[in-house]
Amino acid sequence: MPDIRSAVESVYRAESGRILASLIRISGSFDRAEEALQESLATALISWPEKGIPQNPGAWIMAIAHRKLIDAARREKTRRDKQDSLRYQTEVAGFSLEALEETEMHFPDDRLRLIFTCCHPALNQEAQVALTLRTLGGLSTPEIAKAFLVPEATLAQRLVRAKRKIQEARIPYEVPPPNRLEERLAPVQAVIYLVFNEGYSATSGHALVRRDLCAEAIRLGRTLCALIPEEAENIGLLALMLLQDSRREARMVNGELVTLEEQDRRLWDRDAIEEGLMLVEEALLLGRAGPYQLQAAVAALHSQAETPVATDWPQIAALYEKLLQLRPSPVIALNHAVAIALSMGLPEGLRRMDDLGAAGALDHYYLFHAARADLLRRLDRPREASEAYQRAANLATNPIEQSFLKRRLRELECAASQ
Repeated sequence: MPDIRSAVESVYRAESGRILASLIRISGSFDRAEEALQESLATALISWPEKGIPQNPGAWIMAIAHRKLIDAARREKTRRDKQDSLRYQTEVAGFSLEALEETEMHFPDDRLRLIFTCCHPALNQEAQVALTLRTLGGLSTPEIAKAFLVPEATLAQRLVRAKRKIQEARIPYEVPPPNRLEERLAPVQAVIYLVFNEGYSATSGHALVRRDLCAEAIRLGRTLCALIPEEAENIGLLALMLLQDSRREARMVNGELVTLEEQDRRLWDRDAIEEGLMLVEEALLLGRAGPYQLQAAVAALHSQAETPVATDWPQIAALYEKLLQLRPSPVIALNHAVAIALSMGLPEGLRRMDDLGAAGALDHYYLFHAARADLLRRLDRPREASEAYQRAANLATNPIEQSFLKRRLRELECAASQ
């Protein structure tokens, strides 16, 4: 007998986003949909050991959840003696798994509606992330709270407020019209990439990488590409995440952070790189390059370099220059300065960094001070490098990154004493 609980959990991970999206469309309520889904999963734990795992477990779960919604609606109607708030109902007698399977083509539209609802501009970004992971990512409230290092009660309240906001503000459960799709798609992409970045470079906690968050972000990226397949920036976002995630196993050795330059490239995931490179090419062929495509192109150049010295830094600098034109920001300007330093010379890169520092926008950004320290170290200016490393270490919030920066400081001190 298969492990029933594992089977149910597997179906939940794989299908919950699709099922929940459809249930929310039917019920008009996040809470009712989630309750019906949880009840159907509990029913599966009772039924499957006796009757066996269905041929289509996801369809079975959806059918039971749908019936749970109808039963709840009828009970409420009886109690209140008035029309239930279900937007529309399907008679139990006319509902079958076969009919459900024939209508599975509607599921992608439901998920598309759901992701735009979760990432509506009326919600703050914390609420967008929490709702997206809860509904489309299939993560439980404790899992999301643990991933972002907030108390479970805080995360639960965040979800409650987000759902209440959707109801009170009458946020439409719909895909935006074509003339507003591009502006509304940007927050969706931003939320997915924010989830990935928190997994790839955790801002706090004792782990540098949170693999579960990276995996969820990539899965959401794949979902977005499937829902809007001709959108080049969706493809670029997925490519960027795959190419960055391909370096995951090489970023830590014996609990210590390893820089890109020092990584053992044999540990990179070649399958992820191959898929990422294919997606970059596919995205760029679709038309005008956007920010995610350009960042993916940078990651592609890194992944194609067999050694650090083989990295095409002039091309990377050119890509960052183009990215600066599309999305001006101090962080992108910092990355451009690093590329300039490694393509045109360290002094020119440092000059650009110092110009950025004079503007003050990166004063509290530890990576600015770490990058500047690295250039000063390479230029054999140890005192200034030490000061910059110390500033970076004071600003870093992840203990593994703090440990790396302090190690660099000790290396400079040892070199100075010899």
